[in-house]
Amino acid sequence: MIKPDIPENEAERLHALKSLKILDTEHEERFDRVTRMAKRVFDVDISLVSLVDADRQWFKSVQGIDASETPRDISFCGHAINQSKLFLIPNALEDERFFDNPLVTEDPKIRFYAGYPLKLRKGIHLGTLCLIDSKPKYLSEDDEQLLSDLGAMIEREIQSIQMATLDDLTLTSNRRGFLTLADNVQSDCLRKKVSMSLVLFELNQLGSINDQFGHHEGDFALKQTAQVLRSVFRKNDTIGRLRGNQFVVMLTDVTQELIKYLLSRFRSEIETVNKTINKPYLIEYSSGVARFAHDTELSLEEMIAKASAAMQESRGQIT
Repeated sequence: MIKPDIPENEAERLHALKSLKILDTEHEERFDRVTRMAKRVFDVDISLVSLVDADRQWFKSVQGIDASETPRDISFCGHAINQSKLFLIPNALEDERFFDNPLVTEDPKIRFYAGYPLKLRKGIHLGTLCLIDSKPKYLSEDDEQLLSDLGAMIEREIQSIQMATLDDLTLTSNRRGFLTLADNVQSDCLRKKVSMSLVLFELNQLGSINDQFGHHEGDFALKQTAQVLRSVFRKNDTIGRLRGNQFVVMLTDVTQELIKYLLSRFRSEIETVNKTINKPYLIEYSSGVARFAHDTELSLEEMIAKASAAMQESRGQIT
């Protein structure tokens, strides 16, 4: 058995998947109607909408099997997300990647697999719409086109979720998305009795950049800042764009020393960006930190206000 390769953009892919807040949610008719249709039209044992998480594939919609997830390292879908087109396995017993896979040698005894990689945007494949059967099969060109059309329907449903929670420009959570994710994090911190910290960042010269050099340059500065945030902070930290020039990061169970270290790394990375972008302006920012006990009675908005007040106090300490 050959395990699926990890995509080069795995961190970005997982961030996009987590930001959708779709994992471990209830089944929805808008997805189920497509998998029902696919199972019947293609006359297969199983049809799935599979989302590939860090170490598992989880089924948002499933027809023909009782399982809700399987390990990623044995999944066919883990291979499919590395493709740009349909991933087709006519007979798994004749494929060196899968002939000894436990999903082939044991139930559900996969022989045929066809997976359409579900794209959130170019290069970001979250999972698949897939067909599975216990008998070898081949798809005609018309069948392949139909599966692609059904996959595109699933993509549109996922993208509609994204539009409500993701900032299109910076590809971080928008305010609504951040508050939703942060509310879950806060509940988790209360249960585990671990502290929370909020770090607020504000680009100081964004208005001037827009006025002097055009909004495309302001957008560039925002995208560069978001990219640095994603590279510096941990995968389990929650990052969002609250408004035009303002970003926020929620961290859990961190010491003051670690926060100082992360802020120092962020400053160094921004300095490196400023040296290499060859622009007639610098990306300059202010930041503020607020820490909270696990049982704080403050709302998220009040916590953000505390971080904002801390930022105002330290205003002037910019790159």
